[in-house]
Amino acid sequence: MTHSEDIKSIKNSDRHFIWHPFTQMKHWADSDPVVITEARDCFLKDEKGRWYLDAVSSLWVNIHGHKRKEIDDAVKAQLNKVAHTTLLGLANIPSAKLAEKLIYTTNKSFAGLMPRLSKVFYSDNGSTAVEVALKMAFQYWIHKRQPNKQQFVGIKNGYHGDTIGAMSVGSVEVFHGTFGPLFIKTLKAPSPYCYRCELKKTHPDCELACLDAMENILKADSENIAAVILEPMVQAAGGMIIWPEGYLKGVRELCTKYSVLLIADEVATGFGRTGKMFACEHESIAPDLLCISKGITNGYMPLAATIATDEIYDSFLGEFSELKTFFHGHSYTGNPLACAAAASSLNIFESDNTLTNMQPKAALLKQELNEIANLPIVGDVRSLGLIAGIELVKDKKTKESFPWEDAIGWKVAHKLREQGIIMRPLGNVLVVMPPLSILIDDLKYLLDSLKKTIIALVNEC
Repeated sequence: MTHSEDIKSIKNSDRHFIWHPFTQMKHWADSDPVVITEARDCFLKDEKGRWYLDAVSSLWVNIHGHKRKEIDDAVKAQLNKVAHTTLLGLANIPSAKLAEKLIYTTNKSFAGLMPRLSKVFYSDNGSTAVEVALKMAFQYWIHKRQPNKQQFVGIKNGYHGDTIGAMSVGSVEVFHGTFGPLFIKTLKAPSPYCYRCELKKTHPDCELACLDAMENILKADSENIAAVILEPMVQAAGGMIIWPEGYLKGVRELCTKYSVLLIADEVATGFGRTGKMFACEHESIAPDLLCISKGITNGYMPLAATIATDEIYDSFLGEFSELKTFFHGHSYTGNPLACAAAASSLNIFESDNTLTNMQPKAALLKQELNEIANLPIVGDVRSLGLIAGIELVKDKKTKESFPWEDAIGWKVAHKLREQGIIMRPLGNVLVVMPPLSILIDDLKYLLDSLKKTIIALVNEC
């Protein structure tokens, strides 16, 4: 079989046997998909030998670039020993070493702040990390003899994953609307989405208006609320919404004031994406529970962790007969291969001086976005670190959105693909989230191509 025949067979198998995530398969079946065969640095290679800049880090998971020798070697070395053993009743070396590194990293990031994160619970992905946090928070209050604290507060435009609990505390209608009847009871606070903040009609300051609304919820029902869950600083899947200064810190203070736990979902924002190791650092706050995944292994394999305080952990300690055990686990919890990859990825942050070296790139991104903001169909641009969202609108003055059927974000993405750039939009919001290791020249090419593509689209309209 020739290479072209083999690829044709692969595409046929894909069409006939795979149900792709977040994909309308009716249209997919009629398309000619790009088949990725290889990757290196910040680039992906397709079946025709063409290279593409990975502008969304393979869905926000790649930090240091593809095919990093250090991580390759760490995984190979572990594979020569053991691929997987359970953490139910056994320990393994990579998971113990990684847990120590994670606690060291979080303590360094949140130095001097309370509460202090101290215990790592492994799972498989962002959704499961969130489910773990929700269950820990729920059971914690039972152990504290406050079993009435059963509700959670989520924030509108929030996204925490696709399992039932994670969807329940999320609030993105297109993702969650269908499944509402399945959800656990959750209160929803307004999102500090300043570009479209409805509260600004009655209050000029989005941050203060949203904090007032959050306090009203907590003040009215704190005796029944277990935790507030949020994506600190950036609501990612909700549209790359960047929060105004002071909101995150204000929510932390309110949670402390009303004796409610704070869960920080840093699945998308963690590991340097916002310019700091964790987004919570931007406002010098520490959560009671921290959820991490995505970039933890540099995209090599699934792994997640929920990191808790001693206060929460200690509440689960007791005799067998007390049934205070946290009855939750996953088959691949603490997988040695994944933990080896994650430990190596954390080492690269130090050897590459990643957080320092990304700062000029973040500055360039912000500078170029200021120019893009002036284009006729660009309603808003927002960025933090190497995360950016460009919201396209039909009418710049009224902020009227393009209708779904226009697929405006996808039109830009497809035109960029012709220029050797892979980008996946969120509806009308163009997402820029390349690996932190991207070279300045490659970032310039990405942003220049993006600007020219939007201009060309304006001329077509």
